[in-house]
Amino acid sequence: MLKVRIIPCLQLIDQSLVKTVQFRKYSYIGDPINTVRIFNELEVDELCFLDIRATVQKRTPNLKILSEIADECFMPLSYGGGVKDAEMAKKILSIGFEKIIINTAAIENPALIMEIAKHSGNQSVIVSIDVKRSIWGGHAVYSNDGTIKTKLNPVEWAKQVEESGAGELLITSMDQDGTWKGFDMEIIRNISEAVSIPVIANGGAGTVSDIGKAVQIGKASAVALGSMVVFQQKGMGVLVNFPDKKELEGELS
Repeated sequence: MLKVRIIPCLQLIDQSLVKTVQFRKYSYIGDPINTVRIFNELEVDELCFLDIRATVQKRTPNLKILSEIADECFMPLSYGGGVKDAEMAKKILSIGFEKIIINTAAIENPALIMEIAKHSGNQSVIVSIDVKRSIWGGHAVYSNDGTIKTKLNPVEWAKQVEESGAGELLITSMDQDGTWKGFDMEIIRNISEAVSIPVIANGGAGTVSDIGKAVQIGKASAVALGSMVVFQQKGMGVLVNFPDKKELEGELS
């Protein structure tokens, strides 16, 4: 097993698997259950599922498809999207997911972080932070699937959610999402150096080298992959895959 977790981060819109570019247009990828079966065979460390439109469409999580995913999946699972309270988090954990990811709900109600942590432990709570660069070069935190700009400073918000009981952070660059251009190394490193909990770098990976940079330069504890694991290459068709583990080990050693 790799020392650094490499996590396929798969986007859902209700029951369909999709992949976005910069949080806007998206491509249809396929059936999530078949995709889970492929990742089982590839023996990945863990899987992350995000229903990217649940919050803005005011939908609750689709427990039916989540149950089917959990029943099929051999590795640890995390889920985010439409989780607004601790009761819903408990339901999702009870069907076989190990971690709950919250984003907008954490911004609107920071106490929710500790509510979930008290029930299932800090390690079960991942706070997702979506960041975007301003025209002046700074970073802002966005909520509601990147549709609302908040006044939160990403680094200060990361420290606050750590104090509130989050066990892990998922940092996603809206600018880099789906571009294959590499991670936003500045914000990953700034947050990684400001907190003591694991930071997952997300948004922009296009090569194994990008993964290595996120860990070695960005100081990330783990790396999430989207486009790299659902497309053959940039601009080419769908192909569920995973980077060669020997190549990864060479890059991360």
